[in-house]
Amino acid sequence: MLKQDENQDIEFKESWRDEYIKWICGFANAKGGKIYIGVDDSGEIVGIDNYKKLLEDIPNKVRDLLGVIVDLSMLEEDGKYYLEIDVEPYPYPVSYKGQYHYRTGSSKQELKGAALDKFLLMKQGKKWDGVPVPNITTDDLSNSAIEVFKQKTLDKKRVEEDILDEDKDILIEKLHLKEGDYLKRASLLLFGKNIEKYVRGAYIKIGFFKSDSELIYQDKIDGTLIEQIDKVEELLFTKYLKAIIRYEGTQRIEEFPISNLAFREAVLNAIVHKDYGELIPIQINVYEDKLLIWNCGELPNGWDTDTLQKKHPSKPFNPDIANVFFLAGLIESWGTGIDKIINESKKFNDVIPSFKIDNGLWIEFKFNQLGDRLGDRLGEKFYKLSENRKIILKSIFENATVTISELSKIAGISTTAIENNLKYLKENNLLKRVGSDSSGSWEIVYEI
Repeated sequence: MLKQDENQDIEFKESWRDEYIKWICGFANAKGGKIYIGVDDSGEIVGIDNYKKLLEDIPNKVRDLLGVIVDLSMLEEDGKYYLEIDVEPYPYPVSYKGQYHYRTGSSKQELKGAALDKFLLMKQGKKWDGVPVPNITTDDLSNSAIEVFKQKTLDKKRVEEDILDEDKDILIEKLHLKEGDYLKRASLLLFGKNIEKYVRGAYIKIGFFKSDSELIYQDKIDGTLIEQIDKVEELLFTKYLKAIIRYEGTQRIEEFPISNLAFREAVLNAIVHKDYGELIPIQINVYEDKLLIWNCGELPNGWDTDTLQKKHPSKPFNPDIANVFFLAGLIESWGTGIDKIINESKKFNDVIPSFKIDNGLWIEFKFNQLGDRLGDRLGEKFYKLSENRKIILKSIFENATVTISELSKIAGISTTAIENNLKYLKENNLLKRVGSDSSGSWEIVYEI
């Protein structure tokens, strides 16, 4: 019995069939591997009788059908003969009768559509964002978007000022966003006037969910990739997240359930590592108790979520986009994004985001529970309050314009009792009324 099990690099077959040349094709297109003929799925050696003929037939058929050379060895154990086919990874795409197969995990798949395009680009040493696009000129790029980039770059001083003074054509070339006479896809995503005319799904979709199946409202954030970062950040913190209001002296401070810096870094990470060839937008799902960010990127072979939380892949999925982001000071360096997300979030509220691979990469930020958050900000005063007063504060946090009659229904007490409790909360500097009784709102406050 063989000591190793089937895995990404090893495949067992009890007997030989010519269709297994597809498996050899898959190994050649991936990281290479070995196929054992005469071994069952459990690794038990069952042996084969026609090993001498196969020693001659298999290399010839593989050469004729795939154009590759394999190393074939005859092995023996307890009088049973079996074969080891050793397949090296090939630097160019290998096809089987016009089909491209690829070994991933412990299975083989035929590559088609976007997956095939990505594979062929990879074998050429290219990324999706680095592909040149015909019939596009710098006239299709937004002057205002380029000016935004210039301003951000000047602030970080990562590019000589005289380069930024060049006209649009020369600047794009010096940013390595051209190949020969053609602009790259990255130039459209970064500076294009109408991105979705050329690349569908190059936007961010954000929605607020009451449950996984109940969407309450949503927004679409489009524009250039640099513009999307600022737009989605502003929208999230003004429309989708609720803040606790506190005061330091006369200064009004809003405290949100998620770190602004951690969120921004997570969005940047999603943009740089997204597979734009899939034509699917980045998605941000906001719930009462958590926030999820998803993009259709992928991890390199051998990476998993445990590895991801220890070390970020050193090369971004879209290096041309990442390079411009770096020059603009939007990212500090390649390979530090995940660490920054974790560290900023932990520093902000001691919450460590989690990562999951499920048809793409998910980042999840759990919020501190409302009671805990109010208790953290209001201190011992909050925990000493009666249950009715806690309910009132939580309800106001959820809805700053909640009425006295609505609070009465929520707490299950009379409107008079609500008014008495509100008076107590105001007198003890836990609550204030802003505006008139009819059209104003409540603010939860805490004086340092």
